[in-house]
Amino acid sequence: MSPFQRSILTKQLDLAVTACRDGWHVLRHRGPSQIQFWFIALAIGIAAGFAALFFRKGIEALQAWLYGTEDVQYLHSFASSLPWYLILIIPIIGGLVVGLILHNFTSDGVARSVADVIEGAALRDGRVSTRAGFASACASFITLSSGGSTGREGPVVHIAAVISTKVCRWIKADGITGRDLLGCAVAAAVSASFNAPIAGALFALEVVLRHFAVHAFAPIVIAAVAGTIINRLEFGDVTEFMLPEANELVFYQELPAFLLLGLMCGLVAVVLMRAIFWTDDVGSALQARTGLPRWLRPAIAGALLGGLAIFYPHIIGVGYETTSMALTGKLALNEVVVFVVLKTAAVAITMAGRMGGGVFSPSLMIGALSGLGFGLVATSIFPEVSGSVTLYALAGMGAVAAAVLGAPISTTLIVFELTGDWQTGLAVMVAVSMSTALSSRLVDRSFFLTQLERRGVHLAAGPQAYLLAMFRVSGVMRKMNDPRAADETVCWEMIGEGIYVDATATLEVALPIFDRTMVRFIPVVTLTGQNAAPELRGALFHVDALKAYNRALAATAAEEHS
Repeated sequence: MSPFQRSILTKQLDLAVTACRDGWHVLRHRGPSQIQFWFIALAIGIAAGFAALFFRKGIEALQAWLYGTEDVQYLHSFASSLPWYLILIIPIIGGLVVGLILHNFTSDGVARSVADVIEGAALRDGRVSTRAGFASACASFITLSSGGSTGREGPVVHIAAVISTKVCRWIKADGITGRDLLGCAVAAAVSASFNAPIAGALFALEVVLRHFAVHAFAPIVIAAVAGTIINRLEFGDVTEFMLPEANELVFYQELPAFLLLGLMCGLVAVVLMRAIFWTDDVGSALQARTGLPRWLRPAIAGALLGGLAIFYPHIIGVGYETTSMALTGKLALNEVVVFVVLKTAAVAITMAGRMGGGVFSPSLMIGALSGLGFGLVATSIFPEVSGSVTLYALAGMGAVAAAVLGAPISTTLIVFELTGDWQTGLAVMVAVSMSTALSSRLVDRSFFLTQLERRGVHLAAGPQAYLLAMFRVSGVMRKMNDPRAADETVCWEMIGEGIYVDATATLEVALPIFDRTMVRFIPVVTLTGQNAAPELRGALFHVDALKAYNRALAATAAEEHS
């Protein structure tokens, strides 16, 4: 062996010994605390799993009592035989109860959802509002039980977030731990809701935490498995939707059709999202113009839903029966078109009526219907190169849901786990990728991120955009008694020129002033009244603002890559 080879071998041995020594140090000093953290993650997963299970069973029980049916999976078939006035009255009463709950227990009369959980993960160290969260859960419970046309995944995710928030406050968790525990709770809740452990874990990482850091993976998987076990103890190892026959894909020749299906489903998803936002804007404008009390708004929405349900009971509730009919090809083309339009309208009315609920289950129904409609047309035009028509429904279900959630990975997997059909993954993946690529250009990445963007929370652009909003000017400025403070005379001169920033503002407001004025510092004032002179509090230096911003970016990058 040459001296050069011996030196390389010696270096490699030294590196191996150092790695072993470091690993033993980590195991001794951090191992017990890490194991303790995993036990906390397991406990949160169990709690969130039971919360999701009780939420689902409670909805089924109340729904069965209100509509008088023994099997809520076939609710719309049973509801078609009920007197019309019952179908109309039940959503109205439900909406009235929802309105009173949200009016008394939330600051804005709006039910909390997945968007608030994402905001909590990004801006509030993994915490959400517990009071508003409990109220939103109760409101969504009433909504889904009384005919509201939304899904249960949104409320379940927020219930899980409330549980993790309580634990984080109890153990005084820091930001990274709080976000990890939030991801654990969300993963368990989604897994318990849909018997989908893989998708539940990836949903928490892809949608809520919005990163795939290694340190978060193990506890989130532990929680997801715990939630799944709770589901299977109650319902067994069964899928949500039963497919009677294997789907067939004529490879190569048929794939272009799924590319087109993905583009169409992307447009359908955009129409659904924009319909919800447009209806919400119209409802808010009418409410402001008429002076309608906010607690009455859900009851008005319930009346509209009840009127639709008299003629089309398919819009009631989550819509699993109609989704199953689409996945098994039991609907004609004209029925598919009508149901897509009506379900989109019903979801928009429910969400704009501030009744609560999620958008995932409705997007599954609309996607399955859209895919089936596309498949009926495609297979009739090219029957010689077409496989099963229900494969288009399956791919469409995933494509619309992925575009709405902005989560192509977890949605692809949840479609497989909901149906048990893993053999047609290529078609689903093609449709999902195309729909997500198209819709993300037409909205702010997803339904949830667009919701936040409409509130002025800029999470869609990434940490470089939203981190600025986390720093108050008052926390970064140099006070007037600081040895490095700005000259007071110069500060007052700048205030006279209109160059200043309020102490309650954030760096998101302050940094553009630096770019516009090219100054070294900006006076920080407190505006005491409309005609009163501003009170000088200190000065924000450009270098201090940039240092705070860079530290936050570095901390975020370190968390996402640890």
